[in-house]
Amino acid sequence: MQIKRALISVSNKQGVVDFARKLHEAGVEIVSTGGTMKAIKEAGIPVTYVSDVTGFPEIMDGRVKTLNPYIHGGILAVRDNPEHVREMEEHHITGIDLVAVNLYPFKETIAKPNVTLAEAIENIDIGGPAMVRAAAKNFKFVTIVTNPARYDAIAEQVTKNGCVDDRTRMELAQEAFAHTAAYDTMIKDYLAEQLKK
Repeated sequence: MQIKRALISVSNKQGVVDFARKLHEAGVEIVSTGGTMKAIKEAGIPVTYVSDVTGFPEIMDGRVKTLNPYIHGGILAVRDNPEHVREMEEHHITGIDLVAVNLYPFKETIAKPNVTLAEAIENIDIGGPAMVRAAAKNFKFVTIVTNPARYDAIAEQVTKNGCVDDRTRMELAQEAFAHTAAYDTMIKDYLAEQLKK
């Protein structure tokens, strides 16, 4: 599956600008959010703001930005299903072929001395895991990258082949589900500790 469009939205910005540059040089359109978009744009790489895709601003202090059919439809569409293709055309949804997401730094937040419950709660990511899970579910057609250590190898495949091979997409999906499972376990454990107080 040729990668034409990527959505990049990361808390850990390590390597993301170089990754976006390599994707752009391979002809991939970049869509991004908030701080990630700013970093990519400041590096001189063309980037489309997610609000320009959704037609809706980031709201509620950034709690709602990617939870939108233009994003999730673009990720979840089964590209060889004629009905999905028809619905994408009918609703003007463009496919998203690669998703690079890592989640709000919940672990780092709760490790801070005297962190409040409210601060911890604000670092529970919702949109990120939703995109990660959507892309991982649809790994037949979408590449999900949650680990910055994978950026170079993925960019290399896209540059050489225009796509990422089937086995790698499945490996990345497995990594993505492990990532969200560990994230949710950390939140569950933190709340369990709070209940003991």
